[in-house]
Amino acid sequence: MSQAFLLDLVQCIGCNGCTVACSTGNTLPEGMQFIRVTERVSGTFPDLTGGFDNHRCYHCADAACVNVCPTGALFQEDGLTRLDRDTCIGCSYCVQSCPWDVPVIFEGKASKCDGCRSTVNAGGTPWCVATCPSDALMFGTREELLAEAYRRVGAVRDKYPSAQVYGERQAGGLGMVVVLPDSPTAMGLPEDPQVPLATTAWQRVVKPLNVGITAATMLVAGLAAIIARRNHHSEMALLEAAAAEIAKGDARAPSPGGTPPGTTSPDGAPDEKDQR
Repeated sequence: MSQAFLLDLVQCIGCNGCTVACSTGNTLPEGMQFIRVTERVSGTFPDLTGGFDNHRCYHCADAACVNVCPTGALFQEDGLTRLDRDTCIGCSYCVQSCPWDVPVIFEGKASKCDGCRSTVNAGGTPWCVATCPSDALMFGTREELLAEAYRRVGAVRDKYPSAQVYGERQAGGLGMVVVLPDSPTAMGLPEDPQVPLATTAWQRVVKPLNVGITAATMLVAGLAAIIARRNHHSEMALLEAAAAEIAKGDARAPSPGGTPPGTTSPDGAPDEKDQR
């Protein structure tokens, strides 16, 4: 079952309650931020229209960040894009590939919303949704939220003729379904987000080549380990044989200061040690 968020930019009042709840609930360190709310003014004076941008991860079904991640730190689960910072190596490929400029490098590793994974898995609601005072945020199944988004668009069309649902098809379908009061272009969003050419090259050429090189390296390392192990066994066998020969030689060698105990001296007399 695919989970998703609904973000209604018609309803958003720019209170920043979601940003504070996200930072506090997820115990984010100072300087790390998953949500950025900014004011947007469009039109020409005196015909101005105001609103707010709510910039956050869009949780793409076909996520460029996941496709280019070399360590698996970015992965998809339940329709959302997750991030395991412990696995991240800070290569910044995800930063370069995201059409929405969402991931950032913070203290040497990638940083972005993971859909409050631990909270939701424990039966809770994402912090931003639980705190929103204007019903601009919802969390649930993607099918239900898409239906709700279209219902909301229909309800505001008289006031916002260009209102529309964003995210149904972009990047394979977003896990962040957005109700827009205007066109994506007017709202600063890509109508048809394009993955950078470098990312496409990575997916088709560099990453497979990298995997092949890694596999070959592992194969060579494995063969080297087998050969080294066999050499080690051979060396140990030689050492054991040499030790056995030395032990035999020691057993045959005369005792210091006389003949071996229990024997006679060359003149036939008992050894002095035996006499004592």
